[in-house]
Amino acid sequence: MKSRFLFPFWCRYLGWCLFVAHVPVVLFRKHLGFYAHNPGEGLLSSEHLFFMATTLLMAIGLFLVAFAKERIEDEQISQLRLDSLQWAIYVNYVLLIVSLILTSDTQHILFLNLLVPLVFFIVRFQWKIFQNNRLLKRDGDLR
Repeated sequence: MKSRFLFPFWCRYLGWCLFVAHVPVVLFRKHLGFYAHNPGEGLLSSEHLFFMATTLLMAIGLFLVAFAKERIEDEQISQLRLDSLQWAIYVNYVLLIVSLILTSDTQHILFLNLLVPLVFFIVRFQWKIFQNNRLLKRDGDLR
């Protein structure tokens, strides 16, 4: 089965590098007290540009990881990918509704809405692949 809308397998490594390189930057930024946007400054302030760059590079990294092909891309993997994506959307909307009810901080809601579906999709998809491989290994079909 040919998947037309997936990145090559090597993009997974590029995505992990982008994501892992920017997680400490975001944590360090929070520790120092940088804010994404100060009301008195414009959208092109250095803090806002820094926030946009780190957030976008993290999101692009997760996007590359989530939508890179597996080594063996078959119909079962495609079905697992579809199921995981469906669950990621469900979880995202539940968290979005809860966060809209409980908070008014739109920056955190946007950040949550941007990264949670990708993270949940990656975790659930990889977990399902792990479960399938373990089941096949136990049955003796995979060495």
